[in-house]
Amino acid sequence: MTHHPTTLPLTTDPAQHPAVFAAAFNSGDPDALARVYEPDALFVPTPGRTTTGPSLARASAEFQSLGVPITVRPRHTYVTGDLALLIVDWTIEGTAPDGTDVHLTGTATDIARRDPDGHWRYAVDNPFGTA
Repeated sequence: MTHHPTTLPLTTDPAQHPAVFAAAFNSGDPDALARVYEPDALFVPTPGRTTTGPSLARASAEFQSLGVPITVRPRHTYVTGDLALLIVDWTIEGTAPDGTDVHLTGTATDIARRDPDGHWRYAVDNPFGTA
């Protein structure tokens, strides 16, 4: 996976937000990845550990820096008003640039919120939501 600065469009359909996240992740661009989150979002990089703000960006970039693409398979999308609960199966699988085999998988329980412009962003990203 190569880092290419890019601007990826956000979505007005909450069911499509996981695909937007995957495209941002797979772009290799940490700034593109940061755009899929609200400014005060919460990220759970490992079960029981949370992070926000600049440390969220660093933790997300760590996953992205594996250099292996993510595949997402949304399982459920539940929407009420400006909030959506997203249950998403995901896999990061392949060979890292250093030759290491990478195989990470999980089921995320995420909360997205619609912003005033109608676009969805993660308020809570819990990739290991069932752990």
